[in-house]
Amino acid sequence: MIYRSKAPLRIGLAGGGTDVSPYCDLYGGAILNATISLYATATIEPLHIPQVIMEATDRGESVAYDLAEKLPVDGTLDLATGVYNYITARYGPVPSGFRITTHVDAPAGSGLGSSSTLVVAIIGAFAEWMNLPMGEYDIAQAAYDIERVDLGMAGGKQDQYAATFGGVNFMEFYDNNKVIVNPLRIKTEYLHELENNLLLYFTATSRLSSTIIEAQSRNVTEKNQNSIDAMHHLKDQARMMKEALLKGNVHEIGSILDYGFRFKKQMAKGISNDSLDEIYEAALKSGATGGKISGAGGGGFMMFYCPGNTRHAVRTTLEGFGGTMNRYQFTERGLVTWHI
Repeated sequence: MIYRSKAPLRIGLAGGGTDVSPYCDLYGGAILNATISLYATATIEPLHIPQVIMEATDRGESVAYDLAEKLPVDGTLDLATGVYNYITARYGPVPSGFRITTHVDAPAGSGLGSSSTLVVAIIGAFAEWMNLPMGEYDIAQAAYDIERVDLGMAGGKQDQYAATFGGVNFMEFYDNNKVIVNPLRIKTEYLHELENNLLLYFTATSRLSSTIIEAQSRNVTEKNQNSIDAMHHLKDQARMMKEALLKGNVHEIGSILDYGFRFKKQMAKGISNDSLDEIYEAALKSGATGGKISGAGGGGFMMFYCPGNTRHAVRTTLEGFGGTMNRYQFTERGLVTWHI
């Protein structure tokens, strides 16, 4: 018997950064995101030997340990190790030795929530194998605790919930880990138009999001009013985007993205740079009406809204910067697990 799972990556459409503590604890955060047809997958194969073998096929990394109640977090495949330690601490020992194989369709540091989505997928595979009583909120909160608390990785809360729930969601974040996921019922034609007009462009660079997020959190702690005000505007952007999508005002999406891009750069140093600004301005000159840097910023994926038929001219312009376009579709489902 083998046990599998897959969870979708996401694009953040509005409100990015307001899900990060301490901002969301003090002021409340709001995010609008959508899952896409890029995935993190995990497979568990039980073994007849007392070993834990972890393999990440996309990274070309593997590690093996003797089966134990707790495994060392030693810098090799720490996300998988973190999940294992969390599961055994709360649900008891695993049934046997096993091999876990993972893969993510986007590189770490890409801005699509790949690390958190992978943690969700790994939890899902363990839940399927061990028949664990974990609902959607349980899995998302567990993924957050593993990354942010157990492993001490800086970041927000939206990625874990997007990967677990799937679809287009307006999410609210408060103190004491209170999260409310509001699925949006958007008409199919509006989603098709958004999917058609929103280009997903990989800049061919990755970045360490933790350094940017740490700077953002520090700005809130130190009461940097310019940074805090920028986050307030991004929270407003999430509400603006929700209304535009629900009402079908797709012609407003580009300007709403541009509104967020201008304020996001004020949240922390390093979110944008001269190279990313040059790409952004070139896309606007070619017909895009707005865009954003995905995730924490600093590199990875960028998105551009291209109304009418401008997507073709924008695509040609962006290809001149050496990056690549990624085809995608919006997905309705979040984490899926099964065995065979």
